[in-house]
Amino acid sequence: MTQRVVVAGASGFIGTRLVESYRVAGASVSTIGREGADAVWGDSAAIAALLDGADLVVNLAGKSVNCRYTDANRAEIFRSRRETTRQISDAIAACAAPPPVWINSSTATIYRHADDRPMTESGGELGQGFSVEVARSWEAEFFRAELPHTRRVALRIAIVLGNGSVMQPLTRLARFGLGGPQLDGRWFSTRRRRNAGTYHDYRPTKGRQKFSWVHIDDVVGVIKFVTERPDIDGVVNVSAPNPTDNAELMSVIRKQLGIPFGLPAFRWMLELGSAVIRTETELVLKSRWVIPARLEAAGFVFAHPAVEPAIGQILAVEKPRQTR
Repeated sequence: MTQRVVVAGASGFIGTRLVESYRVAGASVSTIGREGADAVWGDSAAIAALLDGADLVVNLAGKSVNCRYTDANRAEIFRSRRETTRQISDAIAACAAPPPVWINSSTATIYRHADDRPMTESGGELGQGFSVEVARSWEAEFFRAELPHTRRVALRIAIVLGNGSVMQPLTRLARFGLGGPQLDGRWFSTRRRRNAGTYHDYRPTKGRQKFSWVHIDDVVGVIKFVTERPDIDGVVNVSAPNPTDNAELMSVIRKQLGIPFGLPAFRWMLELGSAVIRTETELVLKSRWVIPARLEAAGFVFAHPAVEPAIGQILAVEKPRQTR
């Protein structure tokens, strides 16, 4: 029997790869999203019709956090996650034959700045600030309703590496000679940013802030693995088993690009640069140290467990495209 899969947020970086993978495998894939999807947000009847009798629903919807945390953007980051999750939850509740598995995206940023020990699902400490509150709110909405016939798994996904996403600005920095570590430093604060939880407090990491990551292929692999494991529910860390740190990450990128040196980027440079490109310094200065304890215990085998060969594979895929 053909597997019926519904993917929300199918136009994003992970969603595009996931849909392609399922279709290549012969699954019937429907999408929920904005214009052009099989069902659009706000059309509760159409969403419920897609989910009724489906084998799996995966929700990856949500505004990218790679933006400036203005009032409007913060509101949309919250709304786009909670509202889409709520709509799926309500649709499942209305199904005569609800999907047996619902996998929802979350984020490994839910954990605190960690440079002393790794964060696992059972022993990790949740952090504070805007990004953490987004993740808490997102997961609370996901697990809110009573859905007795649907197993739910929230994927706390680390920074995803692949052909695109964060690799583009990092390789661009290396090619421009700024491929050294990103160094934290002191920077002025405002009451407004502190109240909003968007100010990054200085920590003397010296470029050794941890960088937890996962290859896009393994994200797809985890989703398929978890779907087939009825014993797995709740929260699951999706990160490679071998985190690196910022300095080592940039060193690997330079090595793979054949660039012998890279100047460091200091906090003041990062603050000014992030304002220009409309993003936030937290994305590179927060120490994310996350271990996939539940996946490893369940026997999941990562296709890309180490960062250097993973980045080498990604850049090898990019090179033929750049020469066309």
